Amino acid sequence: MSLNKIKLLDSELYKQYASKYYDHPERPKLLEKEIPKLNCLWNDVIHLLPLHPHLVYDALRTVGVKMKTDLMFYKIPTKNLVNNKNVVYLYSKEKYLGPAEKINSEDVHFIDIEEYEEMYELPIDTRNYYEEENKKGNKFGMFPFIPHILSLGEVSVLDAEVINWSESYK
Repeated sequence: MSLNKIKLLDSELYKQYASKYYDHPERPKLLEKEIPKLNCLWNDVIHLLPLHPHLVYDALRTVGVKMKTDLMFYKIPTKNLVNNKNVVYLYSKEKYLGPAEKINSEDVHFIDIEEYEEMYELPIDTRNYYEEENKKGNKFGMFPFIPHILSLGEVSVLDAEVINWSESYK
């Protein structure tokens, strides 16, 4: 369920989930960011990783970030997204201008979710970002420069696998 749908159903739960956007002065602007081609807001879509979350965990651990080892994710079958509008947002270091700036339409592409292929490596820009920000002692996001799959519509998790990001998947 999207964050904006949660807001309509349960304001306290919304506050809990939206709180992550208030960790930096610019991040609350994501709550109003429009997704080109889907003609909706950032919080109207379900955000999905195009890769196993262990890749993120392992990269963060490697640079020395202290984090929870029991963070759980849903591994959602692509068949659960076939009735939605799905795009990939190419979140790249070269083009990203910050959370307050508009997303460029050319960085958003409709995808045939049935043709979707999982990524098997974390982008090098993501690894470098973790290392640089950790050395500076900054708080930082977990998913920078990783393409985002954005799905507009309902997403069932009934037959999704629940995985722990700290457990190797190979």
